[in-house]
Amino acid sequence: MNAASAPLSSASTRSTPVADSRPLTTRLADYRTLAKPKIAAMALVTVALGYLAAGGSDPVTLLHASIGIALVAAASGALNQFAERDTDARMTRTANRPLPAGRLSETEALVFGIVCGVAGADYLAFTVNPFTALLALLTLALYVGVYTPLKRSTAWSVVIGAVPGALPPVLGWAAAGGGAEPGTWLTAAGLFGILFLWQFPHFMAIAWLNREQYKQAGLHMLPGQIPRVGWAGKAAALTALALLPVGLLPTVGGGVGLWTAVTATLAGAIYLYYSVRFAQQETRPTARAVLFASLGYLPALLLAAAIELLVIR
Repeated sequence: MNAASAPLSSASTRSTPVADSRPLTTRLADYRTLAKPKIAAMALVTVALGYLAAGGSDPVTLLHASIGIALVAAASGALNQFAERDTDARMTRTANRPLPAGRLSETEALVFGIVCGVAGADYLAFTVNPFTALLALLTLALYVGVYTPLKRSTAWSVVIGAVPGALPPVLGWAAAGGGAEPGTWLTAAGLFGILFLWQFPHFMAIAWLNREQYKQAGLHMLPGQIPRVGWAGKAAALTALALLPVGLLPTVGGGVGLWTAVTATLAGAIYLYYSVRFAQQETRPTARAVLFASLGYLPALLLAAAIELLVIR
């Protein structure tokens, strides 16, 4: 038995979930893990910004959009973990998730994901508009049906996966009614572009730090893969550089103002600096620095945009 298959075999022996005598709070915690609430929460923030930047002003519509999109996001997390239950079992960072650890059954995760996805799309169609529901389903399909299986065969999956990761502000724009005005389109495209490009340095750092685990699990998450070096850092630096002009597009489109542009430029310059350091020397400290810079860039940008949209405007 090889090293990669051993954890899978051991995980399969744990595939039968613990009896339902477990406390309800424990089971609910596992379902919460399936839903990936932190990722969903960040997505909802960008949905709200997309909605406000597109001129949306009805808090009830935004609330309905947030509920429906949260359900679809929960479906994405659950179905992704259902599809990756075998590879999750092979990696230390994911082995304790509910499915590989055997705390929930495959059927429970699958039903939870399908119910959330259908309920979320239906809710959006009836309370917001069908276009938003369609975009939400597209996001779900790209993430679960395209990105997730491609991770087993090519590092280009990262590019595909960045698309659904960048769509939430477009969902907010759609919930606000969309619109063919050039400024509205440019604002939505700019928010999409920011989230799309932001993901690459962020994820290259994560993938590099966990490269051995990904390799053992059979996932192709780094350009060039091991043993070739330098690809992750170069990809991080190039996309961080592209992020600088793209970060100005929402301001050019008129959806947000000058302070957001200034924040995008300053935070983007810091992000680029650490990404270039990572490209020059791929080490754990430089990778972690990129990761921390990424976790500073997005909240700073979102906060600046929120202040302009909710306070200054």
